This record gives sequence, structure tokens and C-alpha cells, in this order.
Amino acid sequence: MCGLSGEIRFDGGRPDLAAVERMTDRLAARGPDGRGLWSQGAVALGHRRLKIIDLSECGAQPMADPSGRIAGVFNGCVYNYQELREELRGLGHRFFSGSDTEVVLKAYQQWGTACVDHFYGMFAFVIVEQATGRIVLARDRLGIKPLYLAHAPGRLRFASSLPSLLAGGGVDTSLDPAALHQYMSWHATVAAPRTVLAGVRKLPAATVRVMEPDGRHRDIRYWQPSYTRRPEHGRLGADDWRDMVLGALRTAVRRRMVADVPVGVLLSGGLDSSLIVALLADEGQRDLATFSVGFESEGGEEGDEFRYSDLVARRFGTDHHQLMVPSDRVSTALDSAIEAMSEPMISHDVVAFHLLSEQVAKEVKVVQSGQGADEVFAGYHWYPDLADVPREREPETYADTYFDRPHADLTRILRPEVTPDHDVSGRFVREHMARPGAETALDAALRLDTEVMLVDDPVKRVDNMTMDWGLEARVPFLDHELVELAAACPPELKLADGGKGVLKAAGRRVLPAEVVDRPKGYFPVPAVKHMAGPVLGRVREALSAPEARSRGVFQDAYVARLLSAPDEHRTKRGANALWQVALLEIWLQTHGIR
Repeated sequence: MCGLSGEIRFDGGRPDLAAVERMTDRLAARGPDGRGLWSQGAVALGHRRLKIIDLSECGAQPMADPSGRIAGVFNGCVYNYQELREELRGLGHRFFSGSDTEVVLKAYQQWGTACVDHFYGMFAFVIVEQATGRIVLARDRLGIKPLYLAHAPGRLRFASSLPSLLAGGGVDTSLDPAALHQYMSWHATVAAPRTVLAGVRKLPAATVRVMEPDGRHRDIRYWQPSYTRRPEHGRLGADDWRDMVLGALRTAVRRRMVADVPVGVLLSGGLDSSLIVALLADEGQRDLATFSVGFESEGGEEGDEFRYSDLVARRFGTDHHQLMVPSDRVSTALDSAIEAMSEPMISHDVVAFHLLSEQVAKEVKVVQSGQGADEVFAGYHWYPDLADVPREREPETYADTYFDRPHADLTRILRPEVTPDHDVSGRFVREHMARPGAETALDAALRLDTEVMLVDDPVKRVDNMTMDWGLEARVPFLDHELVELAAACPPELKLADGGKGVLKAAGRRVLPAEVVDRPKGYFPVPAVKHMAGPVLGRVREALSAPEARSRGVFQDAYVARLLSAPDEHRTKRGANALWQVALLEIWLQTHGIR
């Protein structure tokens, strides 16, 4: 797990090494254990290393193959790298390290762009063919590892974080109106390839981009579950599906224990993280380090779920760590969490993950986390509303159920110069749901959420917050084989039992009933949700700053209305509308964007 950066020139010039150094240094938190630079011809690569696999200097990056044919940088973990190394050895390849990075390079030499089909894991990488000048960029199937891009005349820069690209300079930081529309409509989700900045894009998940020396490129989409029922599953009953899901999750959890350092678990006490702990205990893990976070109550809302995480920790004998955060700590931690965001994210549990990661990183370098189960197994409360919708009405129903507000409202919230003249977000949903493959309206919604919302909300949130402390988070519910199985699972089994029915059935085989049947929880951060005390002060400061006034994104009357009653205005999704507006402005100011 690391951070990568670099520059490619298409105009015959040499890359700006000073800019690449600045970009690399901005990634120091993602890789505190090592730093490296490599340059040849039109390409320069930078890397910051977090030592997880092969702790020796043989695993340092950028890594060049001894043959002199390829070089590359890699971020992530290929969990089956040991098996692939043996397969590649049998095909005649020789290895000088024990790292998964070298396996990625050799796999590319053997299979070309099809190497990604052989990887089980999370990854972003850039490989340089030194003889041809061709560059290959790739991202894992579920977009767990980020890869941001900034084009300019004659060059392309890339990095593991958007702030890293900003550190290099020369980025168009004007707002992208279409991305802003998505941010305000879709709970701050901005779908790839866009970001809120017009000059920064992101490589979509499950994509390999092949770039020629003259700047031409082609994209290969290498993975996409069909979300249809398979003939071989026709005779399976509910118990069969339960056992298949439990077996696939067991495999996913086992794969994510591969490391040369200890691996812990972020334990909220909910079904998802508790299942990970239970399955690791079944695998023989003893004294597993587990970590939970809680916050002081605000507005009559409880801020911790320790009773459930404590129950799981006792049941499976983990080495449990509890972190209780006072409300005044939330406001002081807010800016550092926002600084760690590659893109603005309004979910208030961002602060929770950032504070928790700070403490966890003092104990371990790797954790497993339960993100993704709700999107993969239909755990959210709005999914039943989509179950019986005719296909022709599914985009409208999805938008009405999930969007924060309709397009008509945005014309009264945003200034005209940053408001698209049509419903950008609604059109995106219509086009996505019109694609072939999904069998029912629910299948189409789950496909959309898994490919877009999951990648650019919870997955990005966890990656940004953990990696800001040099902590690697692994997400077994996003094992691609488990996701493929869930996509094929009949919708009624996922919707059963109030949502995630098949997963709850699996949980009953290994967990206490009170954990499986508890009300759905999350990382509540009441001080942010209710705009309490110093948090509200920070919001007022940001919205009244000269940068906010000169930027003029939001209509003054709308902002004044929100500020007059900070805890009363909610979006259709229940988000605090003031927080959504203020977070964008705080993020822009924090990253020096005027």
C-alpha cells in the first residue's frame, strides 16, 4: 500500500522533475516508510511506500525490471501474489524480491493488459514500456485504490490523490458544473471520470488505459458483473445461497490476511464487521486486534455503539481497543479530516474514520473493514421501494428515492453560471439503467450503486481517512468473486429480513443473534450532524470568507436561510443541507482553491 505519482510528456519535452517531487512529497502520509523517483525519456515516476509485503529494500519503488524493458509504480495489494509468482516462475520468469509489485510487473510482461484478470486484490498501477514509450494505467475492479489524472497541453500527470496533483501545480481548479450538479444531487457522489474540479479526472474502476507516446489512448473495461440469474443456480434454495455466501466471504477474509505485518479489524459492532471477526476466529486467529470509536451524544442522539462491539470482542476473545471522542475534539479534527479528502465528502462519519485511523495506526499497519456490504447485498432502506418498479420507471424511482433534491431545486440553490441547463444527474442514471444486463429494477439499482456510489462515497472515504495515517484498509465485502456471487443472487433473498437477508442468514451461523438482529447502525457523529457548537462556528467562518464570496457558487438567499436554522434544513436523503453546502467551500479553501 502506497502512493504513486508521475508525469508523461507527449510533446517531446522532458517531465518536470521538481513537480513530480512535490507531488510525491504530498503523498508522504500514504507511504511513510520510503520514497523513490525514477525518470527516463518522457516519463517520470514518484512513489511513497508503506511497507506491508516484503519489508526489505528489494520491494522499493519505482521498480524497474532488470531486463530494462519495463518500469512501474504500484499502490495496493495483490492477495494472490504468491500463487502468481509460482505460476510465473514456471513460465520462466525470475524474481529478485518477495513483493507483489514485482509480480505485477512480471505478470504484465507475460500477459500484457490481460494481467489484471489474474489479480485478486485492490490496486492502481502505472507501467512504462521503455522501448515503445507506451504507458499503461490500471485500476482495480471495485475502484478501491484511486488514480487521479490532470491533463495539460503536451502532458499528463497522475497521482493517488487529488491534493498531490495540486501540489504539482498547473491544474485548472475551476468548478465543473456537471460534477457540482452530481455533488448536490447524489449525496456528494461524483461519478468517474469527473471530479468537482474541471482540470482533474479519475480513471474509472475496472479500467486499463493504454497511452501511446503521442497522447492517444484507449480504455479497456475488463470486469462487470451481469446482475442476472445464472442457469447453474436455478435449483438452489435459500440455504444453498446462505452457505455459498458464507463460503465466499470466508475466502475473501482469508485472502486479506496476506501480509508481513499484523492485520487488525475495524469493529463497529454491526453485522458486517462482526462477520469478519467471527470468520477470522474460525480461521484460528487469536488475540486479533479490534478497534471501535464512539462520540459524545448531541441533540438527544447517541454517539456510540460500544455495547455491540464489546459483545463481539468478548465472544471471540479479541484484543479490543475502544476510543471515545469528546465533542470538542470533533471540531478540532474537522479540518485535518477535510484536508485528507481527495474530493469533498459530506458523510459525517468521515471525521470518525479519520480519528479512529489515527489511533489504530499506532497499533497496526493493516485492518480489515466492513464497507460495501450494504451496496452489494441490498442493505439500505430504499432498496425495497425499487423491488417491484417497472423497468421504464426505474430511473425516475431511483432518483426520487436516492437523490438529495431534484434538478428544479438546484436552479434556486446554485448561481446560474454553475448550473447546467438540464438534469445532468438524472440523465446519468437513465443512461446507466438503460445498459443491458440487469434483470430487474433492483438489479439495475444495485449495479449503479456498486459501480458508482460505492466507489465514490464509502470506499473513497475509508481509503482517504485511513491512508492519511499510513494505515491500509482491506475490504473483504468487495472481493470481486463475492460481488459476482451477490450480483447473481435472487433479489428477494437480498431484500429478505429487512435487507441483507442472505447475509444475515450467513451471520446466524457464526454470530450471536443480538448482533445479527440489532437495528442497523453506523458511525454517528452527532456534533456534525446537528451542527453543534464549534462545528457551526467553522461553517459560518467558511461561508463568510472572501474566497466564498468571490467564488459565488450558492445563491445568497439560500445560504442565509440555511444559516438561520442550521439543524432544520434536511435534504430528501436526510443530510444536513448546511453541511453539504459548507463542506464544499471548506474543502476548496483547505486545498488553496480560490
